[in-house]
Amino acid sequence: MRRPESAALRFGPELAGLAVLVAFFGIVELMVRSALLNPFLVPQPSAVVMAFGRIITQENVLHRFLITGSEAGIAAVLVACIGVPLGALLYSAHLLRQAIGSWIAALAAAPIVLAYPLFLVMFGRSASTIIVIGVLSGLPPVILMTTDGLQSVRPALINVGKSLRLGSWALFWKIMFPAALPGIFSGLRIGLIFALINVVGVEFLINFGGLGPLINELAERYDLPGTYAAIGFVILVSIIVFVILESLQKWLSPGNR
Repeated sequence: MRRPESAALRFGPELAGLAVLVAFFGIVELMVRSALLNPFLVPQPSAVVMAFGRIITQENVLHRFLITGSEAGIAAVLVACIGVPLGALLYSAHLLRQAIGSWIAALAAAPIVLAYPLFLVMFGRSASTIIVIGVLSGLPPVILMTTDGLQSVRPALINVGKSLRLGSWALFWKIMFPAALPGIFSGLRIGLIFALINVVGVEFLINFGGLGPLINELAERYDLPGTYAAIGFVILVSIIVFVILESLQKWLSPGNR
């Protein structure tokens, strides 16, 4: 019988990571207070923490978060609905995969956000520009890791499906797709984080949207604690999205059902 894990063992890595983070901020605090770090460039972490409450109450950050969240949410749905089928298509079409696989990999490393002036001309200074750039930045990892996930399905599982005389669609949906879910979700996690980062980045560049313009406004006011707090809020949102997707992947994994 498997013995239940203690709380220390279960949450040990998370607690260790939190301890390292607290220690890092403590060192930065001491360095800023002792003028080893320029306080006009790096604010005290304690001041940044205190600024969280101020940006929530005075800067209407929750409304801004809903704007950014809606843009990132639309981009995320499009990334999943387009990227996973394209990855499956590349898996099934060997010639097509050889023809454009390297181009998709190159696109994954390309700084798509730098092309925002082109999208401004095409879509104007609107949410459409932000969403399109978010989708384009999130698609490559989803496509590539969906293809890799399907390629990594064990041949024995496929042979079992064929022995049961499953058709192509039944073989894909009942055996291959569930077996490839870990790889697909890994691509979705990376793709959605890329999309969220680029959404906020384009908002900052074109000064349109939610959290991006907030960071821009606080920086122009030279409110360093508020600027770092707003950036920290975006990072916190990214972490929450990552954790939710990881939990969803574990719940959907065949071995955990």
